[in-house]
Amino acid sequence: MTGLTSPVTGGAQTGLTSPTYTLSPDTAPDTNGIQYAVTALGGTQTDVRSHGAAVPFTITIEKPKTFKRQGSINQVTGVAASIPMNSYKVRVRKGVSCDTSIVANDRVANATLSIDVPSGSEGVNPIELRAMISLMVGALNQYSSGLGSTVVSNVFS
Repeated sequence: MTGLTSPVTGGAQTGLTSPTYTLSPDTAPDTNGIQYAVTALGGTQTDVRSHGAAVPFTITIEKPKTFKRQGSINQVTGVAASIPMNSYKVRVRKGVSCDTSIVANDRVANATLSIDVPSGSEGVNPIELRAMISLMVGALNQYSSGLGSTVVSNVFS
């Protein structure tokens, strides 16, 4: 599995100016993933904390533990009996404060992106999967600030 290149340039967000994130290899929770800890911040990110034991800031990329293959084809109908999904995930964990006066109220926020791929499609029509990923990454990059505002205000921005 190919890893990330450090530093990662962050998407546009209100309150962050030219954010970058320096990554250090970390141990993923499971053998099917790679993980990095954010060990330094670049740009202007006032009040943002890099990774620490009490305030994690990690990104994990996971692939399926067992790659699923297509089921058998019905010889009469020509239709696959079952088409299982192979799931890939990107998870970001970030320690956040929940109360300005009590440090003990720090908690971990989680963001998970799941990509479910019907088995067999990666070999039959990989360009369609690449287009799906391309749109997702481009849309998230374009909508980064709006998504941040939506999460903070609970109103679509």
